[in-house]
Amino acid sequence: MHPAAKLQFARIVEEFVRWRAVAETERPPAPAWWWGPAFELRDAAELMPAAWCRQLRLPEGASFAQGAHQLRETLGGQTTLPWPYDFSRKIASADSDVRDLPVQPSDDSAFPP
Repeated sequence: MHPAAKLQFARIVEEFVRWRAVAETERPPAPAWWWGPAFELRDAAELMPAAWCRQLRLPEGASFAQGAHQLRETLGGQTTLPWPYDFSRKIASADSDVRDLPVQPSDDSAFPP
């Protein structure tokens, strides 16, 4: 297995643990960036470290394919994706519409008449 795939999967396992620790009512949908590794490692027979198995609530000696399956199960039923600033907790803000406005130029001379 490529070292970059392992590194990315390690990051996602940590994110998954933090995400799952948030109460369901406060938790946003799982982020879309988990999809890539969840599919990339779907056939990886190499065994995960024991700590990752525990973090994903899998038996010790589980493969990366089993860990990827766990992520796909989490993502499978979702119909929406979180905004990046909502991960790993929903943001309660009265100005949420303002966050989605396009960036305005600071200098009008950037746009000739």
